[in-house]
Amino acid sequence: MTATTSSPSNVIAVAEPAFTNAERLALAGFLAGYTGLTRDAHALDLRQYASWCQQHHVRLFDARRAEIECFARGLEARGRARATVTRRLCTIAGFYRYAVEEELLDHSPAAHVRRPRIDYESHATALDRNELGALLVAAGLGTAADHALVSLLALNGLRVSEATNADIENMGTERGHRTLVITRKGGKVVTIPLAPRTARAIDLAIGERCEGPIFLTTDGRRLDRHGAGRIVRRVARGAGIAKNVGPHTLRHAFITAAQGRGCAAAGRAGSRVPRRPEDHDAI
Repeated sequence: MTATTSSPSNVIAVAEPAFTNAERLALAGFLAGYTGLTRDAHALDLRQYASWCQQHHVRLFDARRAEIECFARGLEARGRARATVTRRLCTIAGFYRYAVEEELLDHSPAAHVRRPRIDYESHATALDRNELGALLVAAGLGTAADHALVSLLALNGLRVSEATNADIENMGTERGHRTLVITRKGGKVVTIPLAPRTARAIDLAIGERCEGPIFLTTDGRRLDRHGAGRIVRRVARGAGIAKNVGPHTLRHAFITAAQGRGCAAAGRAGSRVPRRPEDHDAI
């Protein structure tokens, strides 16, 4: 029996780059047009789409409409909500549209991709007046930071990102009101009047601190949206509310109450600083 030996190969395997130069330029340029959470959301959408393309050996700029449709059907098969699928497809369509406008691509394969129909009727968890009152009482019995966070969401209608990104330096006084300067979606900077209860709760939460985030974690970092969600759910359980309550539930309750009084609120025209402190009850 003759023994056979094999000599080691000196051939170097060269990994194929994930993206071409044109694709990298299009990705960077498209994302450069956005900031904050919007940029993060678009980056996540494109990252998932690019991963799907790599798994199916499809180049971003070689994709066809049918392949983008298959990506969407795959999301639906994994149980993604129709709104999530639609957002992913909108991001993909925007990316390809940018590439065409910059003359990096001849035509957009996503131009005629069908998107799921969206049910625009609100299905958000609703709190009645008694439940909201119980939640505020439970928050008041907790820590000062919990009370301040719940008050900002429920009494001032802030988005959770607006509340967690708020800094002590942005608090002030205008026309007799305690105010807070926040950055809304789209980068718009606005000054909002704080409900008296909210202002008192924030004062207790920040204590002797003069700068930095209003809300901190136990290890001194800025509280993020996930930490805020855990706080709201914990307070809701303490109030005996069995519903699935999150930060947006409190904003929804605020907007519903404001609309019931005929007021615009939560980033709409009616959120201007009133002329007199007693006018705050109308917001």
